[in-house]
Amino acid sequence: MKKNKILVFWLRVAAAFVTIGSIYIFAPWEFALQYLSPLPDTIQEELDDAAQENVAGIIFYVQQGDKAAEKYAAGLHNRAEKIPARPDALFKIASIGKLYNASALTKLAASGKLNLDKTLADYLPEMAPRIDYADEITLRMMVQHRSGLPNYTDHPDFNWASKDQEVTKLFLDLPGNFKPGTDYSYSNTNYLLMTRIMSNVLGHSHHAFITSEILTPLGLKNTYFSVNEVNDNDLMSGYYVGYEEDFKHLDQGFVATAEDVGIFLRALNEGTFFSAEETALYASLYEYEHTGWVLGYYSIARFDKETDTVMIQFINTNGDDTVFLGDILFSRLKKIFHRGAHDS
Repeated sequence: MKKNKILVFWLRVAAAFVTIGSIYIFAPWEFALQYLSPLPDTIQEELDDAAQENVAGIIFYVQQGDKAAEKYAAGLHNRAEKIPARPDALFKIASIGKLYNASALTKLAASGKLNLDKTLADYLPEMAPRIDYADEITLRMMVQHRSGLPNYTDHPDFNWASKDQEVTKLFLDLPGNFKPGTDYSYSNTNYLLMTRIMSNVLGHSHHAFITSEILTPLGLKNTYFSVNEVNDNDLMSGYYVGYEEDFKHLDQGFVATAEDVGIFLRALNEGTFFSAEETALYASLYEYEHTGWVLGYYSIARFDKETDTVMIQFINTNGDDTVFLGDILFSRLKKIFHRGAHDS
């Protein structure tokens, strides 16, 4: 037992050196210094400091076990109007929405409404001639990003203001990245087509299914599928370094509060809205936490099983090294929280 503890200790030391080395090699020196600088006493102090580092505003939510959630904000909700950031603001959560979509797919597959081993050609025959390997790409491969479908957001003609029909043109008639099932490549195209298939099978928008099967049972009243569904003043503004423009009006998918995302993430990890069959199926399909990036918005949703803690972080600025800054900030906030929890 003693030898095991010593081994774990040295593995952690080695991991720390790798992390620090990566920061010095790949990040600006000021971020390395920030990573290594002494931690302040409180989460709020750390957020206030970070809000001075080329980002407009930050929201942080943390909830451990059966304790009440803690909610924080720093910086600005809206830069032009000098409105302070607030922890209950709505935010574009981007690819964190894939967790909701993967959950819906799991439920539909478990009920027999969808077959995970059927192909794109089976479910979207009209598009099959224009998609490489359409008769080999299964739903299972799509949810796991093992389809080889080109990622439309990587296309040089992609625009964040593009509509669905315009986006579709960006991945049709292109060669696959690899033979389906032989490799992994993150692609938003997978989930675009997957959600279309769900809506086709249901006969109505898959959003309604997510609402009835996940959001309503969990009491999530501050989760939406479009900026067009929310009060403009409630949505946190989004910025890109070097531009004055506010990108909040672009329709980029899921919108939610940090609290709603936190409640959903705990429920997902605990299997609250899943049957036993669905729980086992989801575990074989997809992740239990995620990050999200769209123009003006960067989000992190993590669940630490060891400490039974949900942490959600929203930053309403991207560009330059703001994602790296966000990752460093998240790691520091995690340390501050657990130090405080331990001290108390």
